[in-house]
Amino acid sequence: MSSSSPARAVTRTLSDDPLGGTVRRTVLPSGLRVLTEAIPAMRSVSFGIWVAVGSRDETGPQAGAAHFLEHLLFKGTKKRSALEISAEIEAVGGETNAFTTKEYTCYYARVLDEDLPLAIDVMCDAVADSVLAAADVETERGVILEEIAMHDDEPGDEVHDLFARAIYGDHPLGRLISGTEETVTPMTRRQIQGFYRSRYTAPQIVIAAAGNLDHAAVVKLVRQALRGTPLDTETAAPAPHRATTPAVRTKPATTLVEPKETEQAHVLLGCPAIDRTDDRRFALGVLNNVLGGGMSSRLFQEIREQRGLAYSVYSYASQYADSGVFAVYAGCAPGKVDEVLDLTRAELARVAAEGVTEAELARGKGMSKGSFVLGLEDTGSRMSRLAKGELLYGNLMPVDELLARVDAVTLADVNGLAAELLSRPMSLAVVGPFDESAFTVTG
Repeated sequence: MSSSSPARAVTRTLSDDPLGGTVRRTVLPSGLRVLTEAIPAMRSVSFGIWVAVGSRDETGPQAGAAHFLEHLLFKGTKKRSALEISAEIEAVGGETNAFTTKEYTCYYARVLDEDLPLAIDVMCDAVADSVLAAADVETERGVILEEIAMHDDEPGDEVHDLFARAIYGDHPLGRLISGTEETVTPMTRRQIQGFYRSRYTAPQIVIAAAGNLDHAAVVKLVRQALRGTPLDTETAAPAPHRATTPAVRTKPATTLVEPKETEQAHVLLGCPAIDRTDDRRFALGVLNNVLGGGMSSRLFQEIREQRGLAYSVYSYASQYADSGVFAVYAGCAPGKVDEVLDLTRAELARVAAEGVTEAELARGKGMSKGSFVLGLEDTGSRMSRLAKGELLYGNLMPVDELLARVDAVTLADVNGLAAELLSRPMSLAVVGPFDESAFTVTG
């Protein structure tokens, strides 16, 4: 191709899913990807712009920059003020929002199908061409500092951040997504602007939409909305590499206690686990369901139903690009913490040594399949599935294939993973009325 020939977008159909609609994917010349799922029976469309940058992509002095930027991108562009951005979507009954995670940031809108062109224009404008006015930086700095303070007043949330620090230590995955007062207060507009333009490049971005739509029309509207912006299809910069070091997969057990005068103690016990591309993730989902994934789970039955020691008790697994965690949470009266922890450790050790039963395997697999399919009942969840498949996995696994992967999990798969995972040293995070020396590492 000669240098004067315009680059072309490449489009292909990914699936005609019997449990959904037709999924198509277009890669623009810049590397920006557009995925859609056409669902003619819906009268709404969810539209999202997903950026492959999160809190783990920040250096120490930048801690909180991704979240700070998320706040600022709705504050005004060269074409629209902050009020106009929100008012144009709300005038048609739509809604917009955004969120930041450790590995990606999402901006999304949900509107009637007839208002999709408006949503595309507004959202692309906000994400691609924000002015980051100095006055807005100062306003949002105050908002974020209040958000951090509010988070500190929620011990049930705080314990999860404390646990991340127990598992990952000084690694970026162990930091607060919001940053801290010490990093957010001195952060300058120049730092945020540099982060914005270096990380928000076209190859880092996936645009996803699901609902009553036409793929070709969505691609055309996206290209029009981005024309002349830093994400223009002919001028975008290459994708930066994730510069952070790989996360640890195993580590010695760590106990962290945050003394706080609360009526309820919040505890998290867990260990490093598998990353999101590990084929054993389906077995881990089943194991999690058996241990603490619902009211019929072992931990819920033992700790709450039979003994009444805690109102809330559950387990969960989180996966990242190169690491993951498995953990058990419980909220209980401070005087019952030791008993709750003893019962939890005993149950985890029992499953590690003896495994789960055939009946539990069947129930755990049914929970995985049912929750996944029921979670696709609205356009927002379908839009998220498209983006995460592309952004995190590099492909979209058809629903039938995903269900088949769950069905293929065997008792040996689950018990083998349980024996490996649940015998690892367990880190502990506690928020409540305790001294820092009240708990010891037991491994």
